[in-house]
Amino acid sequence: MAKHPRKRQKLVQQVQPLGSVSYVDDDADKDDEERRLESILFGSDFKPDSKANGKDAHILIVPDEEDEDVLLGEGGGNDMEQLQDADLFFVDDAQPNVSDEISRLDFEAKGSLEDDATNNSSNDDDSEMEGDPLDNEDEDTVETASILPLIQSPPRKTKRSAWVDADDAALNVSLAQSTRLRKLRDAPAEDVVGGTQYEARLRREFERINPAPAWASSARKKVRGERKRRDGVEDGDEGDIMSEVGDEGGGLDELLTSTVGVLTSEKGSRLEKGVIGIERLRDANQSAKAEGEIKALSFHPSPRVPVLMTASVDRRVRLFNVDGHTNPHLQTLHIPELPVTNAAFHPSGFSILLTGSRPFYYTFDLQSGATTRSPRGLWGSNPAQSSSKEADMGMELCAFDPSGSFLAVAGRRGYVHLVDWRAGGAQVVGSVKMNVGVQAMWWNRRPGLDGAGELMTLGNDAEVYVWDVGERRCVKRWKDEGGYGATVMSGDSSGRYLSIGSKSGLVNVYGEDASISTWSATPKASKTLQNLTTSISTLRFNHDSQLLAIASKVKKDQMRLVHLPSLTAYSNWPTSSTPLGHVTAIDFSPGSDYIAVGNNRGRTLLYHLSHFGKL
Repeated sequence: MAKHPRKRQKLVQQVQPLGSVSYVDDDADKDDEERRLESILFGSDFKPDSKANGKDAHILIVPDEEDEDVLLGEGGGNDMEQLQDADLFFVDDAQPNVSDEISRLDFEAKGSLEDDATNNSSNDDDSEMEGDPLDNEDEDTVETASILPLIQSPPRKTKRSAWVDADDAALNVSLAQSTRLRKLRDAPAEDVVGGTQYEARLRREFERINPAPAWASSARKKVRGERKRRDGVEDGDEGDIMSEVGDEGGGLDELLTSTVGVLTSEKGSRLEKGVIGIERLRDANQSAKAEGEIKALSFHPSPRVPVLMTASVDRRVRLFNVDGHTNPHLQTLHIPELPVTNAAFHPSGFSILLTGSRPFYYTFDLQSGATTRSPRGLWGSNPAQSSSKEADMGMELCAFDPSGSFLAVAGRRGYVHLVDWRAGGAQVVGSVKMNVGVQAMWWNRRPGLDGAGELMTLGNDAEVYVWDVGERRCVKRWKDEGGYGATVMSGDSSGRYLSIGSKSGLVNVYGEDASISTWSATPKASKTLQNLTTSISTLRFNHDSQLLAIASKVKKDQMRLVHLPSLTAYSNWPTSSTPLGHVTAIDFSPGSDYIAVGNNRGRTLLYHLSHFGKL
């Protein structure tokens, strides 16, 4: 059987004779493209092959100063043929800060600059070939250095540490020997770590145990968004924004570190009458309920400190952080010797005054947490040696002046003692006397008054006294209109309104003429509120004198909110299903976004007024 003819074929190999030398630049088997690349790489002359066999070879011709208009293939061709390899390809270095759009702009900018460089080189008679790789490399380096500073984002500024201990770098701490430090290990076999790593792990453990509150996390997100927005605006727009927020950035830092609302406008600050937006929240003291009646409650005077204080008949004072959601319990102060009936923050916000039916008082320092008791015999008399008729046995009725320098304490038989609080030892520096017993007191907070201001006292006969504390004399005296048996008196922080409640449930609201001592005529009541029918026990104004809360503890659910500009009560709250109970104490927060209501069952109801802020 004959074999297949293909199997008879032998491969003919070209064997190079011994001693012969092969040259790299042998052009026998090279095409024009390879010759052109060698000329560019080694700087040799490019000689195209004349034996093209009539075929259209796609040759990339690099023009020089002599034949700059030579083009391949008459009638056009590929537009990319005259581009250099550096322009056809690029190296992706995966820079995270440079986006695709920036890379495109960089490529277009380099292309435009190369066109300008080509035009300039064509006009120079002594210039070299444009295809020189060294010249192109230098051009690309200069162009990239001039473009990148414009397209790259500036480095973000980071806050420096206030203090750095140089010895931390040389510190070594063993985590395995101490049982308290074993929780800081990342692996069971880990033992010794450096000082810097030890500090970082302590910080990590602290943040795990005490996570950042929700309001702080949301505030940080807002700050980051604001910074990103400012980085994206132009220089002129950024200047306009900074001028609106604050000068030189100082106002901006204060604004971002504050928890006060900044979205209120002049139109939105005006409260409308008729219907009020109010929302019930979780009880302020739900985390630590009181056993018995709430005798007094008060918000901290600073809007930056959302703290509510409650005092109950179980002789305990509790502090709560009011956030509108959980209202966590902060601290409880138990005073067995003093049945607290009156508790108030000092106007400075640094301490709390606790008084009751005893001839002494307690002060609680909020910064140090220390509780101090005053000595017996505040007025220089010893209750054990004097009769009960001559001694002032209680400090149930007292009030600080707006500056916190003086404390007015109501005594027996119409005496009002003035205690100098600036001396630190709380010494009585003077007294004023009414003709009848003191029923209520209020310090005139009207601006423009010098010194301690004017003290207004209400007697059992519904007569009002206005005292000049500096001269210890009565400068004005007038009787409440109607004389229905006054029980309580209160005024607003600006001195525009004065209200007096009576035993019959009527509340007289006066204007500025009632608090101005130079007004000679007898003041007339702007309106008599007749919404309640039992003895008034509580009157409270809000911070901007738009709301007045009136309540009576004789009957259940006896409370109303009054719109002061129109002197009308709101009709939508409280309703028949509002669980107020016997209201014993009321207070507004410094911004009036919350109102707290204490009752005889030991509950402190918390409500949110939507007009004054959002949760």
